[in-house]
Amino acid sequence: MERERFELEMIVPGRGPKTDLGFLSVEQAAEVCRFHRSCAAYRETPLVSLEHLARQLGVESIQVKDESFRFGLNAFKALGASYAAGRYLAQRLGVEPGEMTFSRAVSPETRTAVGDITFVTATDGNHGRGVAWTARQLGQKSVVYMPRGSALERLENIRAEGARADIIDGNYDQAVRLAREAADREGWVLMQDTAWEGYTQIPTWIMQGYMTMGYEMAGQMEQPPTHLFLQAGVGSMAAAMAGFFANYYGAHRPMTVVVEPQKANCIFRTARAGDGKLHPVTGDMDTIMAGLACGEPCTIGWEVLRDCADACLSCPDYAAADGMRILAAPVPGDGPVVSGESGASAFGCAMNLLMDPELAELKNRLKLNENSRLLFISTEGATDRRNYRDIVWRGKYSAPDL
Repeated sequence: MERERFELEMIVPGRGPKTDLGFLSVEQAAEVCRFHRSCAAYRETPLVSLEHLARQLGVESIQVKDESFRFGLNAFKALGASYAAGRYLAQRLGVEPGEMTFSRAVSPETRTAVGDITFVTATDGNHGRGVAWTARQLGQKSVVYMPRGSALERLENIRAEGARADIIDGNYDQAVRLAREAADREGWVLMQDTAWEGYTQIPTWIMQGYMTMGYEMAGQMEQPPTHLFLQAGVGSMAAAMAGFFANYYGAHRPMTVVVEPQKANCIFRTARAGDGKLHPVTGDMDTIMAGLACGEPCTIGWEVLRDCADACLSCPDYAAADGMRILAAPVPGDGPVVSGESGASAFGCAMNLLMDPELAELKNRLKLNENSRLLFISTEGATDRRNYRDIVWRGKYSAPDL
């Protein structure tokens, strides 16, 4: 069996007009975090230091932001959905964004003033659950479309939040188009974390909502990271973090690496082409990293990554599975992190670069050495528990040569 490949593409700066990063400023991040802190369910998620693993692998430090604790939803996505909903309601009410708190958004007075709203979205699971949770908090309705092959546990978790949710006979991008058509036809509010021509405001708010993670991490770290590894589906989360840290650290920002599944590497392909056009992936995109199985890059996200990321890394599925296993069974002295397939993807890819002699060239190109301080975000916990057990307990999706 031929071994799946890791491929690295360095991003060449200056291939397009410079992106205005003002919407991902440190000041904006502070405002976003203020909004989230006004929610009774808000708790800062932990930044886990894997000191003993770092020592064993010959780097200075490894830190992992554990988003499995976010709002009790086992993933980070509600940060974007809740903030975007808050901004949408502020707009409807004619109030300044800074005047909107979570408690005001969910108040009966706001519900009466804005009337009935139905939020609609497409998701593999986490984003849809975040939208459904947000809608339920607001006393509103939600409709969620999921791509073929979505885990039933993720579907049921979304329905448990009161959403009308179904798995369609199509891939993620087809689910997005279905949600878009339903919004246009029914007068619903499309709450999507990707953007295209004519649809940018809500995706921008969602990206801003993700900055709470970055703002928290900046306050949790004793030293700045030298390397930031970010997994990407459409690229919204990766761009939000890359843009925030570029603003926070300026010229001293970390080397930023975007990680994608080999079977859904639309950001990687766009970077490799370098022609100013987006390069989608089509078909089923059969990867275990369901949250990253997105074929069409977010336009806003790519513009940020083009200026703020340094490299794109296309990885096989077994790398994500390796990441899940290493985090679940850490080096003695380090604490465990429960991370799902997408959540552990960037971490697993970096671990392969550090451990596999055959990947030494890629390791050297990314300047990974004894002075490297690595930062990761585990964006989800075990959102598909059966598959998590199969991978972590039974060794499913191990490297072909093992």
